[in-house]
Amino acid sequence: MLIWAVDDEEPSMSKDEDVLESSNRKEAVTYEGNSDTEPFVGMEFESEEAAKVFYDGYATQVGFIMRVDAFRRSMRDGKVVWRRLVCNKEGFRKTRAKRTENRKPRAITREGCKAMLVVKKDKSGKWIVTRFIKEHNHPLVGTPANGRRSMLLSQTPDEKDLKIRELTAELQRERKRSANYQEQLDMVLRQMEEHSNHLSRNIDAIVQSVKEIESKRVAP
Repeated sequence: MLIWAVDDEEPSMSKDEDVLESSNRKEAVTYEGNSDTEPFVGMEFESEEAAKVFYDGYATQVGFIMRVDAFRRSMRDGKVVWRRLVCNKEGFRKTRAKRTENRKPRAITREGCKAMLVVKKDKSGKWIVTRFIKEHNHPLVGTPANGRRSMLLSQTPDEKDLKIRELTAELQRERKRSANYQEQLDMVLRQMEEHSNHLSRNIDAIVQSVKEIESKRVAP
């Protein structure tokens, strides 16, 4: 059982959205080439990551920046089964109350661009393109291949959560190791303190014996 009520239903779009997914898919073709290929409905990928890498490369070639957007999970196992990839100029910046202090206006980065690629995990395990909007409402700027941004900037929430869990587990292991070291150090310090006290008692006993011997010598 999946989160959506209808098999191919997508999250609700903005009211002015006029591009709808076609119910008649093109013949499915598994993508194995490079990012020069233009996406199309029915295109297949071996994994969600492969789809993201492809669209990120396509974005670089065309002249825009990809942003990983909405996703849906399966209610059965909680895994992501639907993903939307968009242009970084998708949507609009949220308006905030004006502040009293003078601040330099931030550059406009959201222009309501509707370009996107939607992929869905099929029963076979492949990720299939179910929607592709090519048109952008802003100029596109070509980016050199060596200037391609890192995919780390477009990590999904799941990837970030996984990384956080891994780092948290590593931190816990380091804390446990540190606690063991501290316990061993405390034990060594206690042993040194006991040994020091024992030496002090022996020295005190020797000093007392010397005083007694001297006092006997002085006595008539």
